[in-house]
Amino acid sequence: MSKSATSFIADDCKTDYPLIYNRETQEEADVHSLFLNVKHANGTTILERVTTIKCSSCVIVVVMAFPEITGQRQKELQVEMLDGAMKRVNITREREAQQRKPKKSIGHAMQSRQGVKAAFIVERPDVASVETEETGRRASGPLIAFCTGSVSHLLDADTSDVMNYPFLKLVAPECITHVSRFFDRLIASTDVMFDTFALLKHPHIIEGDIFVAEEENPRVIVECLGAASEDGIALLLRLLSVEPPPAKDKLSTYIEASIRKMDEDSGYSTLADIISSSIDTSDAASEWSHLP
Repeated sequence: MSKSATSFIADDCKTDYPLIYNRETQEEADVHSLFLNVKHANGTTILERVTTIKCSSCVIVVVMAFPEITGQRQKELQVEMLDGAMKRVNITREREAQQRKPKKSIGHAMQSRQGVKAAFIVERPDVASVETEETGRRASGPLIAFCTGSVSHLLDADTSDVMNYPFLKLVAPECITHVSRFFDRLIASTDVMFDTFALLKHPHIIEGDIFVAEEENPRVIVECLGAASEDGIALLLRLLSVEPPPAKDKLSTYIEASIRKMDEDSGYSTLADIISSSIDTSDAASEWSHLP
């Protein structure tokens, strides 16, 4: 605790690690994936895949260790942007190229092109405090263990409201089953995954607050990037749009939920399935996140 992250990195390029967060082009992405050789407590070096989620006040790091793999120290720091620009960047070479260029003063501050975002850490559904011996899961779903202050830009709620609150109660009713399956896929995999779903603009969290019925509650459509670890699930939500509540059919079932279920049962691959989080195989075009 309270130590510099670079003190644990065994690679020669460790001095370039901070540049991920303070380089001029950092606004291109908030989520990065990279491989590092990290010093273990027993003196050995372990290869780890590090996924970093840059929040407004901190950086959430999800680490996947490969103790069976021994490799040479890396002389160059290469990262893959997993949101925004969706491209690979060699931080070391960019630094060296920048040092060779004449310095220019920047007359204006760069503005983020990423829009409204908020990060969450929620419990793993399969290790949440057991409420029923039959399921081993909370009946209301995993609780929120951490949330950035920017949640108030997405929902009519702030950090103190949503802490220790079930995440699924923020989700629009027509998307709850879909999000539950998304969580199950995350904890069953070591990959970073993408999905899209809707939240309620006005969740009813505090008793006595004005209650907005789900049929009248606007939907906040978000693009979600998720990564799981043994301690929980890290989520980065990016606002796509705010839409009116979906229509219902004659059986009072949300039509959107029925269509989503048909898509899930059809066996077709979604965009999230197609885009790989592997550094070796992911090669999405930079225009991907700008598509309507």
